[in-house]
Amino acid sequence: MKPLLFFLFLFSSSLYPVLSQSNLLETVKKNPNEAKNLCNKFREFNSKGISASSDKVIEYVSNKKKLTPVNAEIFSIYVIGLHCPDII
Repeated sequence: MKPLLFFLFLFSSSLYPVLSQSNLLETVKKNPNEAKNLCNKFREFNSKGISASSDKVIEYVSNKKKLTPVNAEIFSIYVIGLHCPDII
């Protein structure tokens, strides 16, 4: 019985990051104006020669959205793909 409970605990714990990322991506869908504002910020960075995938931009998104760097990178990629494909 204990191994089964342990397995269920590990399985449910491993789903938490996936579910939280899904919720994060849903916020982009529900708030397109926020995503467009972020696209404009990405364009501003690009105009200064800074790529939207650079560490500096990921740090900006991480701080602005209070995300881990990994989630900020995922969030940024999703925003770019959905709302601002002209960003590099």
